[in-house]
Amino acid sequence: MTENAAPKTASHDNEPSPKLREFMNSGWADSERHDLSLGDVGVWAAKRRDALSQAFPGERLVIPAGTYKVRSNDTDYVFRPHTDYVWLTGNQTSDAVLVLEPNGTTGHDPVLYFRPRADRAQGEEFWRDRMYGELWAGRRPSLTETAKEFGIETRHVDQLADALKGDVPTRVRRDEDQSIASLLSGAQTDDLKDNELAATLSELRLVKDAYELDQLRDAVAITHRGFSDVLAEMDKVRQYGERWIEGTFWRRARAEGNDVGYTSIAAAGPHATTLHWIENDGPVSDGTLMLLDMGVENRQLYTADITRTLPVNGEFTPRQRDLYQLVLDAQNAGIAALTPGAAFRAGHQAAMEVIVHGLDAMELLPVSAEEALDPASRLYQRYTLHGVSHMLGLDVHDCSAARDENYRKGTVQPGYVLTVEPGLYFQADDLTVPEDLRGIGIRIEDDILITDGTPENLSEAMPRTIEDIQSWMAS
Repeated sequence: MTENAAPKTASHDNEPSPKLREFMNSGWADSERHDLSLGDVGVWAAKRRDALSQAFPGERLVIPAGTYKVRSNDTDYVFRPHTDYVWLTGNQTSDAVLVLEPNGTTGHDPVLYFRPRADRAQGEEFWRDRMYGELWAGRRPSLTETAKEFGIETRHVDQLADALKGDVPTRVRRDEDQSIASLLSGAQTDDLKDNELAATLSELRLVKDAYELDQLRDAVAITHRGFSDVLAEMDKVRQYGERWIEGTFWRRARAEGNDVGYTSIAAAGPHATTLHWIENDGPVSDGTLMLLDMGVENRQLYTADITRTLPVNGEFTPRQRDLYQLVLDAQNAGIAALTPGAAFRAGHQAAMEVIVHGLDAMELLPVSAEEALDPASRLYQRYTLHGVSHMLGLDVHDCSAARDENYRKGTVQPGYVLTVEPGLYFQADDLTVPEDLRGIGIRIEDDILITDGTPENLSEAMPRTIEDIQSWMAS
């Protein structure tokens, strides 16, 4: 929508009279913020733009924030900007596009195009537009405010189409879930080049800078408090079930962060054997385990991803203890294997060695441990199902566009942050395991920083051992 376009209204909105229009465009105080200055995120974002610029000399780079998505009819989902855009700007405004324009040397000049707060002295957007109007959807920053806060030149998004004209080679960070066609009508792009830009951005984000590590520590700390909130309300958890877990954790995520980083998994009893159980509508009963896979996305949009499996009544049964300890031993082995230069899958392989030999000792495998571990067999995966690690950062599955040779088939480096999350899952109808194990799911997940030496567990403060978990729940 251009500055003079009709506002986005609904069929049931009243048509204003000429006198109302005139009245609405007068009598407003100056609301410009004059207290803003360049923040830490803007300083770090400039360094990241420089790194991207060096990878694509002489080419125009276009990175959109995205726009709103319809939830139902005339209501939208809460907006969350594209991760690469946030990483390069620090800004979280909708309908924005970062353009890195080649400056004729080896660098780029960054310009941020977005829809600023509408002028109240003219037009109807601020009081009639349901999507962008300040009186409907809240205050949007001005061009000047954004330039001060993030240290970048700003222009109205209406100027974007003209800026993208010409024969400058252009790459666009496109995303199939984000409709940017109307904003990028002037850009002539190529799918292969756009994919290379996406891959390069993901690979640049693999190593977290100091600012990002601070944000991840913050997200982990809030997540810890969210788990503790759940344990403090176990009486309500028993009464209302998984719904109460989800709601209680979300309250902490909204109070201290931006949101949850992903839909919480609050899986009790046999629901714990469904890897991505997000219905969260079942009962929570004494004698069973509850698998809680939850993470807070903090105010700067960095997310934690932590899983704890807890006995509902506060104490593990002997059988549950044995299985839990096996998963914990596997996780510890996986963490220890992730030293600089190790293969990304080294943690997975170390964890699976422990799991398989443990299952063999419990006589839960139909073949020997050696045969189960053979790549031609891997029968143990019936009970483990998933890989052990993924990258973590602004996305819960971070850097997903990185090329395999630089990620999943590559090596870990200092500054990587990844999860280690082995699990055991015995389905309720699995006749290959003893009846008393059916319906049990156990996963333990922590967020691990690769350092120059021993890996650092960012979520180490959250109890993991059997004794510590039981004490945590008792307190």
